Amino acid sequence: MEKYDKESAVRHYSGPMKWIVFSMLVLFSVYQLVASFFLTLPPQIHRPIHLAFGLGLVFLLYPGRAKSDRSKTSIIGIILAVIAVATSLYWVYDYDGLVLRTGNYTSLDLVIGSVATLIVLEASRRVVGLPITIIAGVFLLYTYYGQLMPGFLEHRGVDFDRIVGHTFFTLEGIFGTPLAVSSTFIFLFILFGAFLEKTGVGDYFNDLSLVIAGRRIGGPAKVAVFSSALQGTISGSSVANVVTSGAFTIPMMQRLGYRKEFAAAVEASSSTGGQIMPPIMGAAAFLMAEFINIPYWDIAKSAALPAILFFVGIWIMTHFEAKKLGLRGLTKEEIPDKKEVLKKIYLLAPIVIIIGVLMMGLSAERSAIIGIISCIVVGAFRKETRMGPKDILEALASGAQMSLGVVAATAAAGIIVGAVTLTGIGLKLANGLLDLAGGNLFLTLVFTMIASLILGMGTPTTANYIITSTIAAPALVQQGVPELAAHMFTFYFGIVADITPPVALAAFAAAGIAKSKPIMTGVESTRLSIAAFLAPYIFVVSPQLLLIDTTFLESIWVMITSTVGMIGVGAGLIGFWMARMNWLERLVAVAGGILAIIPGMITDLSGFALLGLGFAYSLYKAKKQGPAQQQNTAA
Repeated sequence: MEKYDKESAVRHYSGPMKWIVFSMLVLFSVYQLVASFFLTLPPQIHRPIHLAFGLGLVFLLYPGRAKSDRSKTSIIGIILAVIAVATSLYWVYDYDGLVLRTGNYTSLDLVIGSVATLIVLEASRRVVGLPITIIAGVFLLYTYYGQLMPGFLEHRGVDFDRIVGHTFFTLEGIFGTPLAVSSTFIFLFILFGAFLEKTGVGDYFNDLSLVIAGRRIGGPAKVAVFSSALQGTISGSSVANVVTSGAFTIPMMQRLGYRKEFAAAVEASSSTGGQIMPPIMGAAAFLMAEFINIPYWDIAKSAALPAILFFVGIWIMTHFEAKKLGLRGLTKEEIPDKKEVLKKIYLLAPIVIIIGVLMMGLSAERSAIIGIISCIVVGAFRKETRMGPKDILEALASGAQMSLGVVAATAAAGIIVGAVTLTGIGLKLANGLLDLAGGNLFLTLVFTMIASLILGMGTPTTANYIITSTIAAPALVQQGVPELAAHMFTFYFGIVADITPPVALAAFAAAGIAKSKPIMTGVESTRLSIAAFLAPYIFVVSPQLLLIDTTFLESIWVMITSTVGMIGVGAGLIGFWMARMNWLERLVAVAGGILAIIPGMITDLSGFALLGLGFAYSLYKAKKQGPAQQQNTAA
């Protein structure tokens, strides 16, 4: 985990420092709960306190260099933590004065704001990585040196004092929308995930997946798909999902005969998909709800069909790969006792509850808090899942620590958003993107996809989404794409960057477990995730896939045709249906599948016709070859 996930590479303290950091983590979570439920603080007070906790803990927990000894206390880290807390809380100290002198800041204000901006950049470098720090720095330089920029990028430049004031002393910079969402919805849902994990639901997901899918053809791969989809409800990190469930599923797949690269790719693809799986999606989904001003539950509902399509696609492809290789499922002795697993089905109650309260229209904050309480109540049903005071404190600390990457990323992203609003670069880049595409929607989509994938090589999903939604989404909206579809398009490709070479962190983490070739694992992951690459184009052209302007029956029909289409695409990409397929059969299957996935009666019927011909011919080949030859082919 520490090798591939920068957010996991923390210091390991002992003695008094261990308890100091632990207490601060617990206090961070307690403050967030109290502020959400009992306090009504102005954003200029609440967000700086949130940032003070987050940045202070970042400098205490994350070393400045990857090769630093993480067992030792860093004096520099402590000094930076004190500076981070002091500069963040300056808003709390002089709230009335800062509000009164808006736009007319003192020399002390500007020094504090400058130091705070540098502290945010350094914190994001430590916990998130250098790319986002460089991007934020480039945007600041662009804001100051705008008069030197070429062509449509040129602007008259913004003086230093105004940049500092806008970045730190308004709600359009560091303390803007990204940090606002981090300090409310995102933190509480991460905390909910920590409490879910503490009840043992993570291990239960693996057991439940084994019972449901373990004995089917290619069972271990299907277990990986199912468990990773469930793990997405308690983790917003693709790499964390890979390491958590992959250490269990990848060796199991390899033992039963799956190739190393394929086994690693199944886990990497499924774990990445956890971020697009409702009801609890990646952190960027909460940002989307705020950016386009719609309830989070509407985002989750719209994401449901594409997410199901994604996992159906991977499931189908693992099935055909298993049939092609003649792989068996797990034996009865290799899976947990079904009765014992079903006895613990109550552990899924918090997820059902949180879906219910979101559907009832409760705010995301209240829903998360109810979910946390339900974890404690549900866990009390059995002795082995009961949470005592120590377990609750550990869950509070774990949730706070898991949120630090989001705090740093959203604060740094706020710097970028502030530069965009000061210079108008967002609209300029959107218009530039349209000019580059010549007004062609398909080319605009392709360029947006490429930008998202490149940004995703070094930035987390939250920062990636913030940048692309600010720049690319407006270009899509200008071409008549519904706002939700435009934002969902950038959201999807920001996520699949984790499995797209050359920098595919989730695929590389899985390759580390499987001891496979990282780049080849990334290529295999991309192939398995074909649905995640197709779906965004489809729901831009046909928003019915996102349940936009459609009826219930139309939605069901779209789901049926899309699933049938994925069977064709999966068979064509793997090269096996009822028998091995030649290149022409594979081409027909993929073409028929894509046509069936694209909503519309003509495309559906055309796709079904091609798939019907392909299936009939494959069935004919299978019968002609006979069981013996099929067995030899599989061997």
